[in-house]
Amino acid sequence: MLAVCGQKIFLNPTICISSEMLFSSQLGHAYNNIFSLRLGRDKVVFITGYKLVKEALVTQAENFVDRPYSPVQSRVYSGNAGLFFSNGEMWKKQRRFALSTLRNFGLGKKTMELAICEESRFLLDEIDKQKGAAFDPTILFNNAVSNIICQMVFGQRFDYADHQFRTMLKYISKSIQLEGSIWGQLYEAFPAIMKHLPGAHNDMFSNYKLLQAFVKEVVVKHKAELDPSEPRDYIDSFLIEMMQKPHETTDGFDEENIVPCVLDLFLAGTETTSTTLCWGLIYLITYPEVQEKVQEEIDRVIGRSREPSISDKANMPYTEAVIHEMLRFGDIVPMNGLRVADKDTSIGECFIPKGTAILPILHSVLFDENEWETPYKFNPGHFLDKEGKFVRRDAFMAFSAGKRVCLGEQLARMELFLFFVILFRKFRFSAAEGIVHPKMNYVIIYSPFTCFKPVRVFVFC
Repeated sequence: MLAVCGQKIFLNPTICISSEMLFSSQLGHAYNNIFSLRLGRDKVVFITGYKLVKEALVTQAENFVDRPYSPVQSRVYSGNAGLFFSNGEMWKKQRRFALSTLRNFGLGKKTMELAICEESRFLLDEIDKQKGAAFDPTILFNNAVSNIICQMVFGQRFDYADHQFRTMLKYISKSIQLEGSIWGQLYEAFPAIMKHLPGAHNDMFSNYKLLQAFVKEVVVKHKAELDPSEPRDYIDSFLIEMMQKPHETTDGFDEENIVPCVLDLFLAGTETTSTTLCWGLIYLITYPEVQEKVQEEIDRVIGRSREPSISDKANMPYTEAVIHEMLRFGDIVPMNGLRVADKDTSIGECFIPKGTAILPILHSVLFDENEWETPYKFNPGHFLDKEGKFVRRDAFMAFSAGKRVCLGEQLARMELFLFFVILFRKFRFSAAEGIVHPKMNYVIIYSPFTCFKPVRVFVFC
């Protein structure tokens, strides 16, 4: 039975394509997928298209594993620190330690699946509480997704009404938005000038300081309550590793590095997955026939008598294809992180000297006309064969590829499937009154959070 409830969710069905992505794609077509531009004092080689990006990230993974110097990151994290912008032995050991520790606390296990399902119940309860009032779902999605990584890193989930937690999530979103804006780019290109000038880039650094202060406070509390025989989370495990095992200074197991490592996990485990869920709502509102097919598959495979499980993915090829197309078409991380050549080499027919920075454009892979039948159309059929079975695509690089492939890919895939299925099992989302056919416009924005319009939610009772 379908009951109409008065809840409304703020959404705006638009595609987030920045001018930089369109510009780089056009230059890639003009110059055989490889070209260079000078960004301030530095020259960067842009790599576009599936074949060349794969060559750089996978075939030559060892040569392009390190990051070049970044003025923004060096101001946020002093020196070689953290998980995502560190290099050398520190990066290798910290990444290995983070993966093994997160697995110890549920990554890829049934316990994590149960935690996501439990968190989804809090999310559904919050949506039910709206009782017809308009609200922004991104706030709730941020809370729900962040609580999963918080349980693994901080050893606890936070109430959705927790003021400090919500403030930290706001700082995360704003900082990432500013880092990808013209302010962040100007600071990267002209740091000596920009650090003395007023502007929004200063808010970015202020926000990071507040986030670091929040993490330091949590670390201090963990140290006071630490029981080496029973680690509760990543922070406890890091402190135990730091105190009980011998390490070289360059390994990064010290009090200066714990904050950037924790903050990297907190940032990465929150923003991209919740943003993908937001775009998923947008696409299924715009294409109601896709939403209907997803809900039919959910009803047929899972029904109403039990909770969804990751094991259901094998029997839900259409839903799995829709989620992959959300990731491809959503283009959440259009640019890969900068890499630097460890030695002289070549990509395609171009010589790349040692020390040259390269920027693989993941957007150009996800929209490569040679790899996708309808790259500029939301089409779950990209991941289905003629018999309707799910098929993997080599050009699907939403999580990057190679040695620096997304650390949280396994967690993100689990979260996306379970949250997505649980949301669409209970609700049908549609455009608000007055919006008959939402337009999918290409707009220059840096986050979908800035432009949401109301849609009506129908609850399956």
